[in-house]
Amino acid sequence: MAAAMSVSAVVPPAAAVARARTLLCVPATARAPREMAAEVAAAAALGADLAELRLDRLAGFAPRRDLPALLAKPRTLPALVTYRPKWEGGEYEGDDEPRFEALQLAMELGAEYVDIELKVADKFMKFMSGKKPENCKLIVSSHNYDNTPSAEELAILLAQIQATGADIVKIATTATEIVDVSRMFEILVHCQEKQVPIIGLVMNDRGFISRVLCPKFGGYLTFGSLEKGKESAPSQPTAADLINVYNIRQIGPDTKVFGIIGNPVGHSKSPVLHNEAFRSVGLNAVYVPFLVDDLAKFLSTYSSPHFAGFSCTIPHKEAAVRCCDEVDPIARDIGAVNTIIRKPDGKLVGYNTDYVGAISAIEDGIRATQPTHSTTSPLAGRLFVVIGAGGAGKALAYGAKEKGARVVIANRTFARAQELGNLIGGPALTLTELENYHPEEGMILANTTAIGMHPNVNETPLSKQALKSYAVVFDAVYTPKETRLLREAAECGATVVSGLEMFIRQAMGQFEHFTGMPAVDGKFRALANSLDNPSAVKGNRSTSLKPRL
Repeated sequence: MAAAMSVSAVVPPAAAVARARTLLCVPATARAPREMAAEVAAAAALGADLAELRLDRLAGFAPRRDLPALLAKPRTLPALVTYRPKWEGGEYEGDDEPRFEALQLAMELGAEYVDIELKVADKFMKFMSGKKPENCKLIVSSHNYDNTPSAEELAILLAQIQATGADIVKIATTATEIVDVSRMFEILVHCQEKQVPIIGLVMNDRGFISRVLCPKFGGYLTFGSLEKGKESAPSQPTAADLINVYNIRQIGPDTKVFGIIGNPVGHSKSPVLHNEAFRSVGLNAVYVPFLVDDLAKFLSTYSSPHFAGFSCTIPHKEAAVRCCDEVDPIARDIGAVNTIIRKPDGKLVGYNTDYVGAISAIEDGIRATQPTHSTTSPLAGRLFVVIGAGGAGKALAYGAKEKGARVVIANRTFARAQELGNLIGGPALTLTELENYHPEEGMILANTTAIGMHPNVNETPLSKQALKSYAVVFDAVYTPKETRLLREAAECGATVVSGLEMFIRQAMGQFEHFTGMPAVDGKFRALANSLDNPSAVKGNRSTSLKPRL
């Protein structure tokens, strides 16, 4: 692999290269053989292509007693047998020879795949003395739990694994930042072009995209846990989510990649909503969470046209204005971008769909519960208090002012509140001052901060006593749907508007920018209502794929 290859140039293998479909492997991690066999059956029912038997997880494992039962034929799934030592992230603490004997027995009993670590691969080969069955593929693996090496170091590691005589290369690294994953994509592309079977994955939250996008770049397989809590590696998605949310069966070299850029980002329901919306219109696209620390570095690294568009959330909305080549005038006036589109020429164009989504949600909430004038906005002339001075706060302040409201900015850091207040021509307060702020009746409150967002569901930006001064309360937080702020505001008699309404409406705007297609309100609303349990609502969309044996 060329050492000078630019990470920004990562593109999938050419269509001319013959490629098999990426397999979905579910690790079986139970402590007892009978329970492990039940996990394999459950994985088959989910639609997995093979199951990984993690022998090191079994309590009191006895190879000649337990392996014949685990590998008895007929089997519901092909088996990948792993007996991982503690020094490589597993739980086995004994000598190598008993472990080698167990793996050799697994081969003799018909295991389709056996995994051995690079550090002992040569020793294992000598132990086997050429007795590996024809129908068993040997995976030689390397796990780095600290970081992801440079492209040059990964290329050297790849060559070392190939030199052992491996049938399949496995390299698992750890992401310290999301741009690390691009180097793994380079390795996958290189191996696909050279027709070298490879499993290439990057662990932890910043490496999550490697697990979803590996079919795009030619990975041999990816792992999905049977359910949450049964992961065999950090930040492993569930098999159900890979199939039902990310539609992994349909991801290929031509699949366009969209996603939400944020930090944190794991709470976001955007992947569920947008992936289902893409599916509903037959678009060959996938939408993933991007946990990003440095926005400019991320955008310059993933600059291929295949990375076609992004939603942008906390804390990157303001930085996105500076990172885009062009910015829609309204987004520029607001000073925040929540939608980025990559044009065919590579230029990034920024938009803001937050302000329309939030303001229209608040207006409709008021119209549904309070007498309003039919020809003017129900915000006109009213005192509108915005909590937060970040990207969402700027969007709400701009939108409310455009509707004729008198806007007040409250923020934990007064200097930030004052800066935004000066921009929109309104007063600024600290959150402490807001507690006793009550100049008039019928005020509107809009929280645009992350206070009260899961998992910190017991937090609220304003006391219940202070909420008695407001006639309308909006919370941009939508996880949970009913935040403590909204619950207490409703108890005080206020009209409450959920952040889910803003989420749906801004997402509709983003969908139209992403696809050039109109977003149907009813369809998006129905999709949003299924967000709490996407896998159950969507059912099992898996299709049976013939494993590559």
